[in-house]
Amino acid sequence: MNALKTALLLGLMSGLLLVGGEAIAGRQGLYYALGIAAVMNFGSYFFSEKLALMTYNAQPVTPEQNPDAYRRMEPIVRGLTQRMGLPMPKLWLIPDPSPNAFATGRNPSHASVAFTEGILQLMNDNEIEGVVAHELGHVLHRDILISSIAAMLAAAITFLAHMALWFGGGRDDEDRGGSGIGAILMMILAPLAAGLIQMAISRSREYDADAASAKYVGSPYPLINGLQKLEGWSKRIPMDATPSTAHMFIIQPFTGGESLMRLFSTHPSTEDRIARLQAMR
Repeated sequence: MNALKTALLLGLMSGLLLVGGEAIAGRQGLYYALGIAAVMNFGSYFFSEKLALMTYNAQPVTPEQNPDAYRRMEPIVRGLTQRMGLPMPKLWLIPDPSPNAFATGRNPSHASVAFTEGILQLMNDNEIEGVVAHELGHVLHRDILISSIAAMLAAAITFLAHMALWFGGGRDDEDRGGSGIGAILMMILAPLAAGLIQMAISRSREYDADAASAKYVGSPYPLINGLQKLEGWSKRIPMDATPSTAHMFIIQPFTGGESLMRLFSTHPSTEDRIARLQAMR
């Protein structure tokens, strides 16, 4: 169901791009925006892994570097990758006391899983296994690619709206085939709608990664227990995260408490995630 929802949301965003592009800047503007967005997100797709790891000063987890973390994490990750039919990802340690984790990489052969020092101190091995399985679920489902496609479409829509604002938007009245009011509304509403759809896609992928954890660990409870700890401790020890990487983490890393509206969140509420996991028992 989540895969179907993701496909429908991507289709909706594509339709919004086509309709909005015609209303805002015409066919030529639409092609121009698609080209710019494709170039931007091509770079993001291939280099987002390095940028994310550099942003959080992640250190390699190897027998030579961070040997204690390696001895603990390597058997857990290797066992799960064998069950899930995935190559062994690179492991990274983030020097941050706030508990969290994320996976990145453009495909299963170029994947990385990063953990904060806080999550390793907070969780037992069973809970860590639940978290690792969730992150590997993102790798298995190629969520980085899906996120890149969604980001490309959203960027193209937003670029069209900005272009219309700067250059008067659209074609001549004779060629426009629609009202100027409609174009103005599209300039305002299209980027907002694109952002909301992109966030909805992100939330759907979180549910699927949770389901993968329950499936490959053999029980939903390791991840349930892990999410409960994360919900409490991430608020006590906030993480200084960038908005552009918020969707990557297993739980929303922003400071300042709850989101103003769940609609604008990249993650489902922890209560909803736990309820769905409990239904899998």
